[in-house]
Amino acid sequence: MGCCSSRSSDSPASRVTRWRSTGIVALRDDRLKEVPNEVLQVGNSLRTLDLTNNKLVEIPQEIGRLVNMQRLVLAGNLIENIPANIGYLRNLKILTLDRNRISILPEELGSLSNLQQLSVFQNSLLCLPKSVGDLRKMSLLNVSDNKLKELPESIGACSSLEEFQANGNAIEDVPSSIGNLVCLKFLSLNGNKIRQLPQNLLKDCTALQNLSLHDNPITMDQFQQVSYMQHLECSCTLGNLVLVIVHFVFRICCRWMDLKSLRHAEGRNSTSRLIQGS
Repeated sequence: MGCCSSRSSDSPASRVTRWRSTGIVALRDDRLKEVPNEVLQVGNSLRTLDLTNNKLVEIPQEIGRLVNMQRLVLAGNLIENIPANIGYLRNLKILTLDRNRISILPEELGSLSNLQQLSVFQNSLLCLPKSVGDLRKMSLLNVSDNKLKELPESIGACSSLEEFQANGNAIEDVPSSIGNLVCLKFLSLNGNKIRQLPQNLLKDCTALQNLSLHDNPITMDQFQQVSYMQHLECSCTLGNLVLVIVHFVFRICCRWMDLKSLRHAEGRNSTSRLIQGS
């Protein structure tokens, strides 16, 4: 009787009932080769789907039926393609695709109007879809350790982006449109082939606090051409030279110069009053 009870409690039907009740399906480290059919049966009740560290090769088109899903985690699998139907997941806020074999993301990705975090770390991405610019609520984008050679101009339309990581790619040029990211606080482009930055990057990205450019061929002269260093913590490797510009050092220098000018002005005023008094 105990055995029968145990089997019944773990039956597909009982699991679907439990998942519908919680809204959470967590099947991490289960050696799954495909998404179980009962996961799709959860339907509109599903809020979080975590299939981390399995052996999934593909994601079924039916994933688009889970329209109320807010968090989809597919890290650590063997996935090569993301189906276009993912564009139906309009309520999705977090999409994690790290450590797979993805080379292309579908243009339908831009339909995820509520997406806040997208991480595609350690894949084989050759490019980003132009529709990435439609992700106006996205605050975090991580595309590090891929095969990107360029970034689309449309990325400048990601008006809520606060953190952008694109380390370990083959990026040569940073699009000028990145200056439109007025909410951007953290920009990390280590390990690329960047030789220069847009002239007004630091001036236009008014919220930028940290810019990291380690292991790029950008020269000191080219870096110094980028204006408006105030309030920025910036580090980059130039050959064997490590350049670190810290915002509080800049402020101290500015204050010292202002104080020196003030004292000089006060001295001139004092001299003027003495002359007038005599």
